[in-house]
Amino acid sequence: MSLLEDWRNKAYDQNEDPNKIQKLWDEYFVKETKIYEQLLTNPDEEVKGTVKELAEKYGYDLEVMVAFLDGINESLVEENPIETMEEDTVVSLKFDKEKLYKNMVEADADWLYNLPQWNDIFDETKRKELYREQKNSHTFRNEKKIGRNDPCPCGSGKKYKNCCLKKDQEEARRAAKEREAAL
Repeated sequence: MSLLEDWRNKAYDQNEDPNKIQKLWDEYFVKETKIYEQLLTNPDEEVKGTVKELAEKYGYDLEVMVAFLDGINESLVEENPIETMEEDTVVSLKFDKEKLYKNMVEADADWLYNLPQWNDIFDETKRKELYREQKNSHTFRNEKKIGRNDPCPCGSGKKYKNCCLKKDQEEARRAAKEREAAL
């Protein structure tokens, strides 16, 4: 089993006490924040080494470093082989600043995208622009809202309220519940 699988099995264990899992995440977020504070202090420096060396550099165990590498991977200039990495795998933490900021916004990690180190990387205007871009990237806009008394878009010739409205509302509720359960 890879290091990443070990971490994910522990962090997402459905059979574990939810309070214990929450405590694990709370402790991890504090450690993650400290690593980001260091990385963002010198954002143009490429931090590179084995997984074990980086864990030692930041003063945490392998599990925390693996979790951190999993979280930052999509924000890196070149992604690391996180699925197969072992403690002697050489990894890089060279990140794309805009991508990292946007990914923090997407994850609703306000404790990360509000770190004071970002002030030295992007001015307030740029941070607001990146924030807006990220938030708007998942906004769906219908061209035209279907009114209850409009003809049903299915082509039945009936009014929407007498045809597909209830089915569409139920489908929207089911999709919302599925999204909620996935969190």
